[in-house]
Parts: sequence; C-alpha cells; structure tokens
Amino acid sequence: MASTPLPWREACWRFTRRWLYLVHRWAGIAGCLLIAMWFLSGLVMMYVAFPALTDTERHAGLPPLDLPGVRITPDAAMASAGLTRFPRSLRLEMMGAHPVYRMIDWNGKPYTISARDAARIEQVDAAAAQAIAHRFSGAAGARWVETAERDQWTVPNGLNPWRPLHRIALDDAAGSELYVSARTGEVMRDTNRAERFWNWLGAVPHWLYFTPVRADPPLWRQVVLWTSGACIAVAVSGIWIGWLRLRVRRRFAHGSAGGTSPYHGWMAWHHVAGLAASLFLLAWLASGWLSVNPNQWFPGRAFAQPALERYAGETLPRFPAGDGTALASLLSDTTLPPREIRLAWQAGVPVMLVATAATTHAYHANTGAPLALSAQTLAQAAAQLMPDATVAGHDLLHEDDAYWYSHHQPRKLPVLRVRFDDDCATWAYIDPDTGNLLGRSDRSRRAYRWLFHAAHSWDFGWLVRHRPAWDATVWLLSLAGLVVSVSGVVIGWRRLFRGRRRRA
Repeated sequence: MASTPLPWREACWRFTRRWLYLVHRWAGIAGCLLIAMWFLSGLVMMYVAFPALTDTERHAGLPPLDLPGVRITPDAAMASAGLTRFPRSLRLEMMGAHPVYRMIDWNGKPYTISARDAARIEQVDAAAAQAIAHRFSGAAGARWVETAERDQWTVPNGLNPWRPLHRIALDDAAGSELYVSARTGEVMRDTNRAERFWNWLGAVPHWLYFTPVRADPPLWRQVVLWTSGACIAVAVSGIWIGWLRLRVRRRFAHGSAGGTSPYHGWMAWHHVAGLAASLFLLAWLASGWLSVNPNQWFPGRAFAQPALERYAGETLPRFPAGDGTALASLLSDTTLPPREIRLAWQAGVPVMLVATAATTHAYHANTGAPLALSAQTLAQAAAQLMPDATVAGHDLLHEDDAYWYSHHQPRKLPVLRVRFDDDCATWAYIDPDTGNLLGRSDRSRRAYRWLFHAAHSWDFGWLVRHRPAWDATVWLLSLAGLVVSVSGVVIGWRRLFRGRRRRA
C-alpha cells in the first residue's frame, strides 16, 4: 500500500530543518574553533595591546632639542620640501644628534629636512639607524638586526610611507626592539619580548593579523568579513535549533537540565549555555563583523582636508617663528628643555606646541606667551569646519560622557564639544588648551559606538569608570562564550572521530 505524500509545507519544513542541522553541525566545528580562539585572545587583549609607539613614549625617548643648532626657519624648511600648502603636520625635533624638521603633507607623504642647512634627508642607513636608536633608548647594546619592508609587528598600513624599517635590538633585559624608518630616520615602533609573546595569543589571532594576510588590506578585510559572517550564520542556526529543541512546559522524558533539554553531557552544556548566552554571543559576533566597516557604512572620525584648512585659517606654507635663536628667545621662560616643537595654525593663530619628556604646553608663536583661546573663539573658528551649517551650541566637558570617554586609551579632558545643526547632527571635539581639533562625530558614528564598541567591548560608562567591575563582567561573558564554543569543538571532534572509526 503506497504511503500518503506529505503536504508540501511539511515536506519543505522537514527539508529545511534537515539542512539546518547539517549546516550547523559541520560548519559549527570550524566556527566554534574560531569563536573559542576569539574569546581567549580577547581576554589577553584586555591587558596587552598591539605594539605601538605612543606620543608619551616618543617624547620621553627623543633627545632634548638643540635649539642653537637650528639655523633654518620653518618657511625655509617647507620650501626645501617643495610644499605649496601648509602641511598636515610640521614639527621640530632631533634625529639622533641632528635637529630636523619633520612634515607630513596632505597626501600622507613624510619629509625630513635638516634644521642646520635645509638639506632633504631621504635615506638613513643601518649604521645611522643604530645610532638613532642608541640615543633614543640610551641602551649601550643597540645593534642593527635587519632592514625589512614589514614584519609581524609593523603590519599596519599606516607605516607604509616610512618603509622600509630598520629593526634595532637593544639587548636589554626586556628584549626591547625599535623600528627606525630608512626614509626619515624616525623611531616608528617599539616592542619588547613580553609584548610579542602575549600578542601571539592576543591581537594577532583575534584580528587575523598574520603578516601575509594583513599586508594586503582588501584581502584581509574579506577574510575578516567572511570568517566572522560564517560564524554569525553558525550562531543563528544554533540558536534556532536550540529553541526548537527546548521544552519548558512539556519536558523530555530523559532530558537533562531539569528536563528542558533532550541532551546529556557536552551536548547539554552546548544547548543550555548556547541559549543562555545567545543574545550576547550573536551581538558580539555581529559587532566583530562590523569592526572592519563593511561597505563603508560608517564615515570616518576626522574632518576632510578643506574643513581642516578652514579651521586652521592658513593654507600657505608659512609660519612666523624664526630660527633656533628666535625660538630660544620665545621659549626662554620654559623650565624643562623641549623634546619636540609642533608648529600649527589653530583658529587663525600660529601655535607652538612644546613637548617636554612629561608634558605639552601651547604658546603663541608671535609672542611666546602661553596660548589663551577662549571657548567662544574656538567655537567661532569651528564654524568654518561646516560653512553650510550653523553652530547649535558648545559645551565644555569636564567628565566622560557616552561618546567621549577613556577606556584603553586616555581621552583629553576638559574638551570643548561644538554641535552643528546639519542633517547628520555633527559634533567637533577641540582641545581648549591647545586648539587641537581632536575628533568628529555624527549620528552614524554615534550609532557605531553602540553597535560596535558597546556590543563588543562592553565599554559602558559605569563599567569603564569602575575597572574591576568591567573586568569581571567581560570575563563572565567570555567564559559563557567559551562554554558554548569549547563544547561545540568537543562535540564536533567526537563526531568526526566516531565517523572515522566506523569507516575503519
């Protein structure tokens, strides 16, 4: 007697459910391995960041500025570099024992000009790099190791204009190494043995920052998008299956976890923990997918060049400060020898940002007096950032808020927030002490703050301000994610091993 065919809806549902189980089972093996790795490496990243040379470290390492040795004015240095516009960055510092002007134009190209004779410095050999590293670190054992385009600790593409890089080992107890640009002689990065070790367990696997992949930015973005996207699919299918197999009122006869799950052992852990942590896990994976800004949905955090030049109030390559004698006279009241002098136009005013080993102070370049720009003056200058909008108001923030807060990196406080009435509700953040434009925010960036930073790092205000509470929260959530992913790995491994035994 022929069997009665199933209604088409039931047949379609059975087919869909079968493939749902198959996809989750086999894709979940690799997916759970990745998810477990991401949680473990994320815990390491809470305490060890990817190697980078901070401004504080750079200022501490730079030798005191030899102002008497500065015989060239900023205007002459910019002319020697061939600049036709005031550069994005202009600073005076030491290159070993040699005072130099360092500039970055609006295309991101760096220039180094001797402050003694205006000669362009375009190549720094290994011996010179070793001497620079010795003066920067004070380590007697500084020695050249290699010159390379990139290695594991110099993969970020922001270093591209300064490549190749000389790697200098300091032979100290910490196993420190410095990277010196072969083009400009700048110390670009520092690492130590502990940083390198922990980053192999932290940022490198978490960001998929393996040199061959990260060296190709489009490839790296696609790898991150597809791996995290596949893991999202695994999580969604797992949550769906978990709900299908859940019983609350009608319990399984031999179920575990109080009868709500039909599984035992590792399967029960995977089922129950997966449901309990489902929303967190899905939000965490989705926010990781958003970290590379797919399709450029979210705009950048900086204003474009025309807006920055309007705010500066000057585009020509000129600056009123003179040579080292004039600079020494202007800075005669400073008590500590400067390590760096950054020259900039802020709100139409020529400003010298003088950094010592510990602090940075702003001075008016015409008079040498401490800079004093009122909030009203800065807000009026900020209006030039968006000439098609008007300033809706400005606030001087003395404490962190939901969008300007310190977490792994400190934020400048107080900070002036200038609000515009444009369609995107743009905000500009300005340092009231120096006039530096610190950042830009709009509705899209503020949405990204919640979709990525909050969902991925849990950097909510109260938790961030009470760091032990934040640590405990992230550890607890990560352990829940590890229970789900590790149990999935064990289940998958057992299934693969059992299948292999049956074939044998």
